[in-house]
Amino acid sequence: MTRQVHEVMTERPVAVEKLTSLAEAARVMRDAGIGDVLVVDEGRLRGILTDRDLVIRAIAENRDPGETTVHSVCSTEVVTVRPGDDVGHALDLMRRHALRRLPVESEDGTLVGVVTLGDLAVEQDPGSALAAISAAEPDS
Repeated sequence: MTRQVHEVMTERPVAVEKLTSLAEAARVMRDAGIGDVLVVDEGRLRGILTDRDLVIRAIAENRDPGETTVHSVCSTEVVTVRPGDDVGHALDLMRRHALRRLPVESEDGTLVGVVTLGDLAVEQDPGSALAAISAAEPDS
């Protein structure tokens, strides 16, 4: 039987409002031990900000992290999946778009989770090195 995204996704994804400063977003990522945050506007997904975005689109461009908003540097063309989609569909999207994470939205556009490459590695090949790394607790 094919598993569905809601069975492997991380619920309650970490999100920040689009006018949040990069400095605050970086603190949120640090405190949550994650490498990305979803960018929302009144609860609706507007983008995704990764630690790589912070470095390439902000720090390397000498943007002020205290004054620059997440929306000004985040990726705004976000590929999403639905909770009832097959895990294979999520894998295919990640492969085709070279993604490491996919936000999960309900039919009405409500953000309900995120499925990561690590989530799928644990699901598809629990004995793999990536699954072991993904399941490990991060160092402080």
